[in-house]
Amino acid sequence: DNADDEAEETDAAKGSFPITRFGSMAYISNWVRYMAHKLEYSLTLSLKNHTQGRVIDREFISVVMKNLLYGRITYLHSVKREGMAPTMGPHDNTLLVRKLPDVDTRYVVKSFYRYVSVGDAVVLKDPNETHKYLVRRLAALEGSEMVSSDEKDEPFLLKKDQCWVVAENKDMKSKEAYDSRSFGPVSLADIVGRAIYCMRTAVDHGPVSNSEFSMQEDSPILAVELDVDELAKDHKA
Repeated sequence: DNADDEAEETDAAKGSFPITRFGSMAYISNWVRYMAHKLEYSLTLSLKNHTQGRVIDREFISVVMKNLLYGRITYLHSVKREGMAPTMGPHDNTLLVRKLPDVDTRYVVKSFYRYVSVGDAVVLKDPNETHKYLVRRLAALEGSEMVSSDEKDEPFLLKKDQCWVVAENKDMKSKEAYDSRSFGPVSLADIVGRAIYCMRTAVDHGPVSNSEFSMQEDSPILAVELDVDELAKDHKA
């Protein structure tokens, strides 16, 4: 009996190793992917600043390393009375936003990956008040043919680096929705981030539903930088 018990204990012990190892591998994988995203963010941001003359040649590497080691690639953003139900609540919402240094293709490190995809909830500059920001759903990218439900409107193609964004609150009429249906196409360069987590209330919060591609890309960032307590504190403030 003792021999059988020992065998069972040995089998149980053996069975526990793959689980522990899997957990460790997932943790390491998240961190490797997270640091790869941080490196890309730092390179792209530094390249943009260098191109614009804000970083000189001899400072380039040190700026990249500073952003890589000490910077975050998310920030908190408060949203009030947005037309984004049900993703966001009708009152105050606190978002965790992934920073996108510039989706303008002049600065993108093209060997990495696309920054935004159709279906993403993006944070962009208000076309009419550039010191303010909107959260809207990305509905179409450059090259897409836009056809209106109004037969009087002529179809048109989105030009290079243009996109079409919409409010997703279906209870709102198109005339009430402040989106591309009222202000037209927007430049990709006006997109500053992607909403990846939303706190509607202290007990109602979770990841934002984005395109499958973007959610896979953002998962290691959520795993490392999401702090629900920090979100809750900011939400109360």
